[in-house]
Amino acid sequence: MKGLKRFTSSEAIAEFIGTFILVFAGTGAVMVNQISNGAVTHLGISFVFGAVVAALIYSLGHISGAHFNPAVTLAFFTSGFFSRYNVFPYIVAQCVGAISASAMLLLSLGRIGNLGATLPLNDNWLQSFVLEIILTFILMFAIFGSGLDRRAPIGFAGMAIGLTVGLEAAFMGPITGASMNPARSLGPAFVGAIWQHHWLYWIAPILGAQLAVLVYRYLSNGFRDLKS
Repeated sequence: MKGLKRFTSSEAIAEFIGTFILVFAGTGAVMVNQISNGAVTHLGISFVFGAVVAALIYSLGHISGAHFNPAVTLAFFTSGFFSRYNVFPYIVAQCVGAISASAMLLLSLGRIGNLGATLPLNDNWLQSFVLEIILTFILMFAIFGSGLDRRAPIGFAGMAIGLTVGLEAAFMGPITGASMNPARSLGPAFVGAIWQHHWLYWIAPILGAQLAVLVYRYLSNGFRDLKS
């Protein structure tokens, strides 16, 4: 994890590239699944999301910390492990990366499958709001436990976090879209002008990640068991 140092452009570029790849691969799988009449399958889409997250953590984690998610960036900041100078550049880079990926998918594949937008099942925004809080709590909890806690086995953070994303996409994707990431939801919403209940895909992940901060602070002796 990156320390409390000031922002550098290489970190923002890494966050842009990582979020671009995440959204391009993940929502692209959703679109290709529709084009191919279900050849990818829901479990295949879940695997793509989990696999790309794992790959990006291993390839870019040493450069930017591999956030690729505004909720994660804010959680690192409020937990005291991320500089306030980096928060805004990181979130901007993540959002621009996601929007760029969705724009490229629109140009490449057309307006298919709502561009992979996240939407509540049957318009039930309250159900999705609650579930997105829980899903993001689990994700952020896994990030703290596998990636930051020095008591955890070394070298397995990417696998653990990627598996968490894939697992959650597999069992809750049909209900909420299993976003857990405001930038991932912003890309398709912005490019496709699909704004129904979009607010919940910002507020719920941020709340879920902040809840994980509170819980892991207690479990880690006030974060003293985490890497600085």
